[in-house]
Amino acid sequence: MGGLAGERCVPCRGGVPALDVKEVERLLLEVPGWCVVDRGGVDSLKREFRFADFASALAFTNRVGALAEEAGHHPALLTEWGRVTVAWWTHAIGGLHRNDFVMAARTDRAYETISEDDGPDS
Repeated sequence: MGGLAGERCVPCRGGVPALDVKEVERLLLEVPGWCVVDRGGVDSLKREFRFADFASALAFTNRVGALAEEAGHHPALLTEWGRVTVAWWTHAIGGLHRNDFVMAARTDRAYETISEDDGPDS
């Protein structure tokens, strides 16, 4: 696993500055399909993933949850019939950190490796 998906999240505590606009723009190039959205005044990374049914969406949600637990970095997850919306941001700094891009890349990797049985719709 290379690139961002191969990096480890580093402990992040308050007082660390959020990424600047240039760094966010550069890192967005490494996670196509993700966008920056405002969540109550806090920038976050967001992407919607499509599935053939609810069971596949739920299985993906659980996979992302396991990745989050392993890294100690937790997203907002919205699971619906046929889709999962994932949002990453760093609560401690109230914005985006490199960790968020690492986890977005890992989320993409999890989506790409879904077996034929789970079958993403698109």
